[in-house]
Amino acid sequence: MDTTNNQKNFTIALIGNPNSGKTVVFNNLTGSRQHVGNWPGVTVEKKEGKLFYKKRQINIVDLPGIYSLDAHSEDERVARDYLVFSKPDVVINIIDSSNLERNLYLTTQLLEMGMNVVIALNMYDECNARKIKIDIKKLNDILKVPIVATTATKKIGMKELLSKTYEAAVNSDGSTGCSLDVKYNRELESGLDVMENMVKDYLPNEDGYPARWIALKLIEDELKMVRQLAKNLPEIIINKKKEIVDNIENSCGEDVYSLIAENRYDFIKKIITEIIIRDTKESPTSVSDKIDRVITNRFLGIPIFLIIMYCVFTLTFKLGDPIVGWIETFFGWLSEVISTGLANINAPELLTSLITEGIIGGLGSVLVFLPNILLLFLAISLLEDSGYMARAAYVIDRFMQVLGLHGKAFIPLLIGFGCNVPGVMATRTLENKKDRMTTILINPLMSCSARLPVYILFASAFFKGKQSLIVFSLYILGILLAIMMAFILKRFVFKGENSFFIMELPPYRVPTIKSTLIHMWERSSSFIKKAGTIIVIAVILIWALSNLPVGVEYASKDSLIGKIGTFVAPVFKPAGFGNWEAAVALVFGILAKEVVVGTLGVIYGVDEAGLVGAISQHWNPISAYSFMIMTLIYIPCIAVIGAIKRETNSWGWTLFAVGYSLVLGWVVSVLFYQIANLFVR
Repeated sequence: MDTTNNQKNFTIALIGNPNSGKTVVFNNLTGSRQHVGNWPGVTVEKKEGKLFYKKRQINIVDLPGIYSLDAHSEDERVARDYLVFSKPDVVINIIDSSNLERNLYLTTQLLEMGMNVVIALNMYDECNARKIKIDIKKLNDILKVPIVATTATKKIGMKELLSKTYEAAVNSDGSTGCSLDVKYNRELESGLDVMENMVKDYLPNEDGYPARWIALKLIEDELKMVRQLAKNLPEIIINKKKEIVDNIENSCGEDVYSLIAENRYDFIKKIITEIIIRDTKESPTSVSDKIDRVITNRFLGIPIFLIIMYCVFTLTFKLGDPIVGWIETFFGWLSEVISTGLANINAPELLTSLITEGIIGGLGSVLVFLPNILLLFLAISLLEDSGYMARAAYVIDRFMQVLGLHGKAFIPLLIGFGCNVPGVMATRTLENKKDRMTTILINPLMSCSARLPVYILFASAFFKGKQSLIVFSLYILGILLAIMMAFILKRFVFKGENSFFIMELPPYRVPTIKSTLIHMWERSSSFIKKAGTIIVIAVILIWALSNLPVGVEYASKDSLIGKIGTFVAPVFKPAGFGNWEAAVALVFGILAKEVVVGTLGVIYGVDEAGLVGAISQHWNPISAYSFMIMTLIYIPCIAVIGAIKRETNSWGWTLFAVGYSLVLGWVVSVLFYQIANLFVR
């Protein structure tokens, strides 16, 4: 054992396929000691956590869920580059043990790199349920790495996994681990041998990576990565690489990349033949397959999806409304107590107004909707963790193909229901650039949770008893408009061949309480952070503008806020909400959509309960729905605009997204208001 490691903190990387249970393993190991950010220079989410084991700090890095290290998508590039250039002490490879063939592909790539790997054969209970036995000892003999059977959702095997990982880290001498030699066909092996010898002769290998793996990366045309490793790439190697690749492709009649993938799968199939023992009496049809016959049915799939989403919104209101009432009461009481307290100490009226009408009124009118948002994210997390959301993407794929997109593009749109920022960022998983651009530009039309307070406020004021239906209709409208814009963009702007959609449907699983609550909190916390930063700043600014110039009546037409609203209001008159209060709310809503409600709360100087009565005097049901349509469609918030700029790397496309959404919002709102009024008359 290497005693020089005794005081060293270890870094452990978690890697695995999507739906392999990697997130549950990460949560089990790190508990609440984790934080989320972005990898330097890219928008891919980065999760890190830490734990203390045997008086040693172990840092855990959760890499993106990927199927391979081939670096076709940004997720794959991030994972591959982290492993190559950061060299974690140990890599825990989480494998779905019920789907070894697909999962072992990534494992072979890790072992070919010479990574210090510990394998977690996760979801082992599903193998037992399906009467599939894995000979772990034989698999260990073949791969020559520690292997632990785990069921992360029940915390089975977690202690052994941690122990094996610690041993692997302590016993590591800092070099790469055991390298696995995958047996390729004759032509590939011959080319690899030549390339490997040239690597040994011409390239420095200070990091200790297997020369065979570097040779394989050269044949796969990963020249940029090899240059970063070797600092230099002689022309003789580049020329020889081209010659070898040409010879292999001419001999086999197939491109090198496909050949390598096929050979890896052949190697994996041989392993599986040796280690898997099946009960031949078992019925080939699993419970998941039986459910999917209904859920993914070509006729029933979309109606079922719509029913499920409607139930989500019904749950949001039925369970959330009573809690909303309690929060309303709390903020009303808080405003009264502070107002009385400030009066007792003869505080200036301006200070009292700032705290009660500005901060408490504005912030309270937004935070009152937190229960609804928490419940919405709870429902979405349950659907994701159960495996249904993958089916939703599959079901929608048939429809998306008509637009020139595919079901995988629907996943960022679904994420956009929570927040458009991660929805825009999630487009990085799309390999086709034209699909990616289209999906980025239509993502802001997905009704994010920030718009929900506006919907709830107006639906409660004008559509009592039908709130779920009204909110559901706005979400559907967003989807329909996104479909329309996708059709236009793909037909006239981003022309090209249709992409094909390949997605592995995970088996249905019972979501764990811990994982679901963590997902819910991660998404809801952004709402609370905005309430504590952007929204507080916005409501104070709005309050100040409502009191200026000095001596003007608070929030009157003569105040600065009133003048801004009066200037903008005529634009919205054809849509039914030409009052200056509505105009100001929309202008400041560009900061964050929640600010729309906060602005109205500050202007009217009331809490959420009083706000319902205040807006009832300035809107009617038709103009209220028109206002909600405008809130849904018009200019994305500043955070989304920033995300679009980062993802497209173009101010032109960013301004296009801002411009088209504003025009589209105005046109749809005006059409609705004018047509609806014809029927009312």
